[in-house]
Amino acid sequence: MSTPPRWPVLPSGDVDAQRGGASVCLLAIGLVFVLAAAFGAGVGAARTAVQRAGVAADFGALAGAGRALDGDVAACALAAELVGRNGGRLVACQLDGLDVLVTAEVTVTPLPGLTRVATATARAGPLRG
Repeated sequence: MSTPPRWPVLPSGDVDAQRGGASVCLLAIGLVFVLAAAFGAGVGAARTAVQRAGVAADFGALAGAGRALDGDVAACALAAELVGRNGGRLVACQLDGLDVLVTAEVTVTPLPGLTRVATATARAGPLRG
């Protein structure tokens, strides 16, 4: 009387059917990691664009406030120049007394085929106490 084998023994035809299964599983897991990294990079690019728009609006408002006494045309022209130098586009510029209100936007493409616009507004003027 023979003892049964301790491990199940597959017929030789079933072994060939199992070949490559681990490779397909590894490729699927790798694809999940690549997609997660692409999504994270897209979110990071969008957050950076929001910060860039804020910086551009802040610098534009500060520059415009320095020229507020020269009128709104001179103040907004300088604000537009500084917003452009910071990678943004001037959307709105308004002189309110000696305060300058600037709205800037930055366009970003975080993922291919996906374009978004980040907008920020800043106000600058003399200190009031």
